[in-house]
Amino acid sequence: MAAQNGRLVVVGAGAVGSSTAYAALIRGSAREVVLYDIDAPKVEAEVLDLAHGTQFTGSSGITGGTDISLAAGADVVVITAGAKQRPGQTRLELAGTNARILESLMPSLLEQAPDAVYILVTNPCDVLTVVAQRIAGLPAGRVFASGTVLDTARLRWMVGERAGVSRSSVHAYIVGEHGDTEFPLWTGATIGGVPLRDWTAADGTRPFTPETLDDLARGVASAAYRVIQGKGATNYAIGLSAARIVEAVLGREDAVLPVSTVLAGQFGIEGVALSLPSVVGAGGVRRVLDIPMDDGELARLAHSAEALRTSAQSLGY
Repeated sequence: MAAQNGRLVVVGAGAVGSSTAYAALIRGSAREVVLYDIDAPKVEAEVLDLAHGTQFTGSSGITGGTDISLAAGADVVVITAGAKQRPGQTRLELAGTNARILESLMPSLLEQAPDAVYILVTNPCDVLTVVAQRIAGLPAGRVFASGTVLDTARLRWMVGERAGVSRSSVHAYIVGEHGDTEFPLWTGATIGGVPLRDWTAADGTRPFTPETLDDLARGVASAAYRVIQGKGATNYAIGLSAARIVEAVLGREDAVLPVSTVLAGQFGIEGVALSLPSVVGAGGVRRVLDIPMDDGELARLAHSAEALRTSAQSLGY
């Protein structure tokens, strides 16, 4: 992919931030990639390591450091800074610590990049999106989270593996919280246009039974915990997911991605950020789609919204 026109600033040089910068360089997500962190030895080492590979990454360049003025003129800011999720810890338990970090960080970023689109990756990303959007006072479409883009990719990979087809032929979404109350929209899920529940294997059986669908949903919800248990963090796939969202913004793609925005009455939900399929392009999230759901899915969406509302209110938001 040719490098998009635009300046991408990644805040946080930890595992997720560095992986996002790496993915953006390899994919040519932006013309210029900047990595910012308050830890000078860490960010300088990451930038140097990335810079050494730019001969092989096309036309994108990488710079970075500890000066917040590096964010000046950013078209997109991806925020990954914050305490990381420990084994056994839920995303919502991270909320207090990372909200305080965001409260000190956002005003400085806004001063440097008042016209940027802000994408939250730090967990719990849904709650922190509410915090960031209220601090920024920007339209909801310009301050949103990576949401369930990665969860949806995990689901499509799992479905594709079970069906024996390319994941690009699977159309299904995980929606709601990026966390424990997320759930798949089986109502509209298809493989190559065939409703998922009607998919027939080569031997004539239908592999997507209600029990199988439940197993898949549990597998997606627990995937991050499995990775964290084994290696301490999830970083590669979320870095790729963030780079993909950046491309949709800078490339003015109007791509449909399940990102998390503060809702304004969609599905009867207001003031809470959660993921729904949304059109992402120039200026951020252009609209949230009114996707069909059955009664059970609507109830689960309302439940997810209430869990997130409770968490945000506990932080004073």
